[in-house]
Amino acid sequence: MTSAPQPVVSLSAAEARRIALRAQGFLGAPDRKAGVRGLLRHLGAVQLDTISVLARSHELIAYARLGAVGRETVERAYWTEQHAFEYWSHAACILPIEEWPQFAFRRRVRRARGHRWHLLEDKDRSTKTVLERLAAEGPLTASELGGAKNGGEWYDWSETKIAVEWLLDVGEVVCTERRGWKRVYDLAERAVPAELFHDDLTDEECLRRLVGLAGRSLGVGTRADLADYHRLKGTEVDAVIESSGLVPVEVEGWAKAAWADPAALAEAPRGRHRTTLLSPFDSLIWDRARTERIFGFTHRLEAYVPKAQRVHGYFTMPVLAGGELVGRVDPAREGRTLVARQLSLVSPKAAPDVARALHEAAAWVGCTEVRVERATTPAEAEAVTAEVAALF
Repeated sequence: MTSAPQPVVSLSAAEARRIALRAQGFLGAPDRKAGVRGLLRHLGAVQLDTISVLARSHELIAYARLGAVGRETVERAYWTEQHAFEYWSHAACILPIEEWPQFAFRRRVRRARGHRWHLLEDKDRSTKTVLERLAAEGPLTASELGGAKNGGEWYDWSETKIAVEWLLDVGEVVCTERRGWKRVYDLAERAVPAELFHDDLTDEECLRRLVGLAGRSLGVGTRADLADYHRLKGTEVDAVIESSGLVPVEVEGWAKAAWADPAALAEAPRGRHRTTLLSPFDSLIWDRARTERIFGFTHRLEAYVPKAQRVHGYFTMPVLAGGELVGRVDPAREGRTLVARQLSLVSPKAAPDVARALHEAAAWVGCTEVRVERATTPAEAEAVTAEVAALF
């Protein structure tokens, strides 16, 4: 006997936006007792990236939600006491250690493929050597294992680096720390708690859990949103969506069907909105199509765009205030001065909010001044400059 289809809940665009903001930790008082570690569990994934302007992106994620938490505190929270590991999720991400079993399906896929994009000359010999070194000496970086590069470009990896990254892909080694931005590798059987290491889930159960986790982290999302969070295929989402625990919803203005975390629907999201700069790699906005759908805001990372073709700047950070994206800032640091190399406002009314976001960010990174270098119009530059001056 088949069960009756679930009734579809209707949400306004504003309700969906508030649900998304609360799910991502931007609406309501943050749980300061849970701290950065609780935040990581809440988000399910924090993206890593090499670019560092005000701070590295994974540090900005915690700051955007928790405020002026120390950067060293953030790093310790992520990388100590076997609390987290790094693996391929939305991209290279810090993940709660509890999610280790869920990525078994991806480790199996990579093992079945037999190689990564770099080929090993002698895979058996190279991987055996890496595993023996880690077993005997404990956690090591690629440099400590024998060198990460052959001396050429960044992708000119040594045989050792290729071997240890392959072992990371298939789950024989794990990265539970970054030291000076270098991955520190350890044997998975030693670094992952035994009850998680031996929790051998089927592919279907892995996908079911990841889709459910994505729904909880997003609050509400379309099939594409749910797939993008941990970079699943749409067909993988389809296979488990009915058993994921998420409930179908219709959202005003959304052309596609959507699903929501039932806990997010149980109580209307209330509380204080955060005013802050957002990393372009923040999970609230890393999906550009979703960002435009929810906030009516088009955003593009221009770091890899030729300088002459950039519209908003190298590392443009959207400004979140009152549950809306109200402006953009391309920041830099010059000594103790935070420089807004370029900024733009969605509305002139956003000047106080943008100024407040700049002032708080400056204090967090140890700057005592803010200077607006240029803006879309002279009036915008003058308005934000005046508002910032009133805050210092």
